[in-house]
Amino acid sequence: MSDMKPDMNNAKIESFEIKDTGTIQEIKKGIVKITGLSNCVNGQLVELHSNIKGLVIGFSEKEVLALVLGDDTKLTIGDVVYAEEGVFKMPVGNNFIGRVVNSFGVPCDEKGRIQEDDFYPIFIEAPGVMERQPVEQPLETGIKIIDTCIPIGKGQRELILGDRVSGKTTLALDTILNQKGKGIICIFCWIGGSQSALVRILEELQVGGAMDYSIVISATASDSSAEQYVVPYAACALGEYFMNHGKDVLVVFDNLTKHAWVYREISLLLQRPPGREAYPGDMFYIHSQLVERGAKLNDENGAGSMTLLPIVETQEGDVTGLICSNLVSMTDGQLYLNTTLFNEGFRPAVDLGLSVSRIGSKVQSKAIKEVSKTLKWEHAQYRELVSLTKVRTKLSPEVEKSLKKGMALDELFIQDKNSPLSLAEEAVLFYAFNKEMPEIMDRAAMKKFKREIFKYLVSNSPQLIESISTQKMFTEEIKKALDKTLEEFFKTQWQS
Repeated sequence: MSDMKPDMNNAKIESFEIKDTGTIQEIKKGIVKITGLSNCVNGQLVELHSNIKGLVIGFSEKEVLALVLGDDTKLTIGDVVYAEEGVFKMPVGNNFIGRVVNSFGVPCDEKGRIQEDDFYPIFIEAPGVMERQPVEQPLETGIKIIDTCIPIGKGQRELILGDRVSGKTTLALDTILNQKGKGIICIFCWIGGSQSALVRILEELQVGGAMDYSIVISATASDSSAEQYVVPYAACALGEYFMNHGKDVLVVFDNLTKHAWVYREISLLLQRPPGREAYPGDMFYIHSQLVERGAKLNDENGAGSMTLLPIVETQEGDVTGLICSNLVSMTDGQLYLNTTLFNEGFRPAVDLGLSVSRIGSKVQSKAIKEVSKTLKWEHAQYRELVSLTKVRTKLSPEVEKSLKKGMALDELFIQDKNSPLSLAEEAVLFYAFNKEMPEIMDRAAMKKFKREIFKYLVSNSPQLIESISTQKMFTEEIKKALDKTLEEFFKTQWQS
């Protein structure tokens, strides 16, 4: 009997894992119905097949609904499903900078694997009130009409809306290009657009040197509904990693209209009751949980910031649609791009009448604040006069003077794409405009002035540019030097 005693010293104890399991009952366009998963939460991952995951987006006492994060043609009814621990997490880290990834953080730029530093959940609560501080630092876009009239601050949520082909993406890309050398990490999130358009955007970013500090995360129209649905939340998770490490982040969502379409499609497939414009009842929550994650954290939490620029497409200028009105109510202001202005050649076609920044001028530098006090009002007055004078031939001298000045301001606001300006350039141009110099008070002269003045300053007064850039205000010494330089410019260069 003693010989039959097992040798406990040599026995192998095999480890095993207990998992909650279920069975696929129905497969319908990227959505599966599962029975048997008794313990699950929204946002949890489930294993549907080898290398195919699912994301739980709803459940009842009888069944669980999951989005297929991959190719659903490989699934069959009756397959066993395994629940995984925790919720869907996104790989994040510094190595993502300069790369192009998909909704799951997998690189799609053929540059090899990305070594992550951490994993962040894509669905997470926004920072609380006590974790934030007021938005007071400017995020300079390099776009004159925005920096002077509708300023944006670090940690702000500013909506960009307009019809198709009105310059929304160009506006966002110019803002990214202007962050070069400013220590701001930019994330461009491409939702539901074409692959060819994404390639053009990547070329612009590479030519402008923006990929050195940018991440592009994309889910194109050819990708699954699940990928298009999760991609903006994944972009936020990437941004939160840098924000939590004390850095400033700019995230562009292009665009949330297509994201809403995808979620509407998913909800209808889930047989959820449709509401206004056939969107589900939780449409407001879907976007609010996204944009509320933009914040300026307080010093105890690292003082990082995440600025959000969501883009929304309007239909024939209608800003009362469900998605537009929802996002207007969630954000800290909006930039409305007018197709009529765009077709007239006023680009960027920002409509100052419908655009607003609820942060206000407190984020502007002293130099920009001083020169931009009345610009928005003057331009609005000019637009009104233009419409009124179309039916009248004889004008009073006062109206003619206002029209001439307004025309010069209109030209001053016009800016070519991919050519953001520095703070010093903007300050000098509007300082000269406010002086009402007769040499630049018409459209042709202003066009020449804004093209040549800064070249002259770089050649003849580089120390003046340096003073404006570093002090960011007009001291008496700077004003005297600038007045003298402008006088010399008109005497020596203007007639040539």
